[in-house]
Amino acid sequence: MRKNPLAERPPSSLHAAGQNTYTARGNVRELLSIIDASRAIEQRGVQAALATVVNVTGSTYRRPGARMLIAADGQTVGSVSGGCLERDVLNQARRVLQWNKPRVVTYDSMSDDDIVWEFNLGCNGIVDVLIEPLHHNGKRGLLAFLADCLDHRKTGVVATVFGVEGHMKAAVGNRLMLSERQSAIHDIGDEDLAKAILGDSRRALDSGTPKVTMYELSAGRAEVFIEVIQSPVPLVIFGAGHDAVPLVRFAKELGWHVTVVDPRPGYATRQKFPLADTLVVCRPEEVHQHIEIQRGTVAVVMTHHYLHDADLLRTLLPLPLRYLGLLGSKRRTQRLLHEARKEGVLLSESNLDLVYGPIGLDIGADTPEEIALAIAAEIQAVLAGRSGGMLKIREGPLHEQSPAAHAITLSGTIHGVVSCG
Repeated sequence: MRKNPLAERPPSSLHAAGQNTYTARGNVRELLSIIDASRAIEQRGVQAALATVVNVTGSTYRRPGARMLIAADGQTVGSVSGGCLERDVLNQARRVLQWNKPRVVTYDSMSDDDIVWEFNLGCNGIVDVLIEPLHHNGKRGLLAFLADCLDHRKTGVVATVFGVEGHMKAAVGNRLMLSERQSAIHDIGDEDLAKAILGDSRRALDSGTPKVTMYELSAGRAEVFIEVIQSPVPLVIFGAGHDAVPLVRFAKELGWHVTVVDPRPGYATRQKFPLADTLVVCRPEEVHQHIEIQRGTVAVVMTHHYLHDADLLRTLLPLPLRYLGLLGSKRRTQRLLHEARKEGVLLSESNLDLVYGPIGLDIGADTPEEIALAIAAEIQAVLAGRSGGMLKIREGPLHEQSPAAHAITLSGTIHGVVSCG
């Protein structure tokens, strides 16, 4: 007789002491869709639950921070896997809404149980999913906090307790929230635990690195997912030609905040760029007057005008950009840099490291859409700290993470074995 793939156990689980560190950025576009949907669900007066991946071990489709909104009427937004977990998460969410109590579900596809092979396993990992009732409690609510971070383009930290053992005054679903220009708010009853989490959350806010951490205190132990909410990638495109149109479209699909700049009023129009967040009409030498280039901005220069590119390069090179891409040949790029150096622009090694020209990955791009794809892919690779090569020749895991601690059996988790093809 086969084992039940979803054998229930009491509601909280811990892993052995230690931490996992994750480098992947959250899906801003997905998060915005969940926030919008939650507002619509609230207006309909329908109950909803939120499922969040809080920890993973081994190979998994989604990383910690992936979310799925589940309404009581069956509507869902977002995902926590490649499609293999969502049906069961929906069923578990109905129980959570019925009991009005958060719970953690662990999906283990590393088991040798023959049910794994029956379902044609594709992944080989363990996923912890926190499912909790979505309480619309104003400014202190999780989604309200996330919306504030994204709307005001500021970095935030959400530290969520998903495992508790012992007698500390903390429960699964308790959390601490902290942003750049806001003091921390939390509902964690254990003062020592809250203080420890606050210290790690502040460090995560500074470093931009999320992690899963085990806290061992005299009153017990707690496992916490410290998530960094990154503001949307600020992309500024200089040049409103026809090849900028698909780049704006791809960037918005990735959830980036897009500004298009061009000196020609007839080019930088809402009709041509309906998806752009901001349209600016100004000459290259007027950029400082119209645009605030914040730290970490991604800039793409594609004006098809050599003198405009030269003016823009002099303006952009000294700024704290994350990426500066130049459309055109390598020879053209070198000439632009040479002239900028002659005109007194300081070109340090760090300045030159952020310059990418010719722009884009080598995918044989020819059409505007292909070129835009190559550019967007290169930017994503740079932001993720990757080379942009083929995964088939990559050595090591697809997602960087520290070795996962082995699980120990404690009270309170639902354990499942599912296929993740």
